[in-house]
Amino acid sequence: MTLTDVEADGMTIADAAQATGLSVHTLRYYERAGLMLDRVRRAASTHRRYTADDIAWVHFLTRLRSTGMPIRRVREYADMVRAGEGNESDRLALLEQHRADVLAQMAEMQRHLEAINCKIDIYREGIG
Repeated sequence: MTLTDVEADGMTIADAAQATGLSVHTLRYYERAGLMLDRVRRAASTHRRYTADDIAWVHFLTRLRSTGMPIRRVREYADMVRAGEGNESDRLALLEQHRADVLAQMAEMQRHLEAINCKIDIYREGIG
């Protein structure tokens, strides 16, 4: 199921898991951790019903997490977005700080890769 498949009544948590590539457990955790922008709606049966906006937000959360942003910081960002207009400069500062952190990590990884490449070159020269 994709975002275009989401009907007016929303998608089940199993469908949302499939659409996001996350587990049902992770989706529930995101809710408990206060990472979702809005409370996930419930059907009359009390089952969760995810909207297209919920799924789009989860995709964004996944991107933030995949860059190494800590849950604490993701929650701060979600809290600011939930609060609405007026804190855009704070959101920008949080994202800029995270970008600086990611760039520093990338530079460190590049140094590690260079060391590995150097060692590979030494072995290749010794073998060949």
